[in-house]
Amino acid sequence: MPCPVETTVESRADRRRAPHGQPPVDGPLRLPFAELNLRRNPFGELEAAERAAVAVVEVDRLVRRLEQPGYAVQFIGEKGRGKTTHLLAIWRHFPQAVYVHVGEHERPRIPHGRPLLIDEIQRLSRWHRRRIFRRRVPLAIGTHEDLGGELRRAGFEVQTVRPAEALDGKRLCRMLNRRVERARRGPGPLPQISLQTAQAMLDHSGDDLRAIEFCLYDLFQDLAGIQDV
Repeated sequence: MPCPVETTVESRADRRRAPHGQPPVDGPLRLPFAELNLRRNPFGELEAAERAAVAVVEVDRLVRRLEQPGYAVQFIGEKGRGKTTHLLAIWRHFPQAVYVHVGEHERPRIPHGRPLLIDEIQRLSRWHRRRIFRRRVPLAIGTHEDLGGELRRAGFEVQTVRPAEALDGKRLCRMLNRRVERARRGPGPLPQISLQTAQAMLDHSGDDLRAIEFCLYDLFQDLAGIQDV
C-alpha cells in the first residue's frame, strides 16, 4: 500500500546525481542526515530503552497498581498497535522487573521478576501460561488474544487496555515528532511532522504504528532539507 505522504522537494538521490552520468557532486565525507540536523533516520528500529524513552503513553496509574500482588494488566492488539511500547514504558519504573519477548515458535525460560512483563504471551501454550500465573507476582502482558479469563481463574484482578483505542491525530503527531527530536544532531530547527500529516497517516494506515513508521522511514530517507512534512 503506497505511503499517503509525499515530499515535493527533490530527494537526496536526485540532488546528488550529476548531469550526463558524471560522478555524484557530494563528497564522501558528507555526514548522513546532517542537512536535516539529525544523527540518523528517526524512524529506524529503536533499542528497547530508546523506544521507552520516546513513548507517549500514560502508565502512572498502572505502575501504582503493579506494585501489588494479584494484579495483572493485559495490553491487547495486533502487531504494531503499541503493546510493546506500553510494556517498555512500565519497565522503566521497576528495577526488579523482568521483560521477556516471546518470539515465533520460541519457548523461552521466563525468569522471576516483580513485576513480570511478557510480550506476545499468546505464543506460549496454555500449560506454560498457567505455570507462570501460579507465581502470583504482578503481571503486565502484551497479547493478541484476551487472556482475562485465564488470569481471573488464576486469582488475578485483571485490567484490559487496548492501546489503539486511545490513538488520535494529536497523540500520533506528538509520538512522531518525539522520534524526530530523539535523533537530533545539534541545536537548531528540525523537520516537523504536521498534525495534517499525522491525521493523513492515521486515515491511511489506521492504528498500525509500524506501517506508519515504515512509511516515514522512506520519506526521511529522501527528505532534502529541514521542512514541515
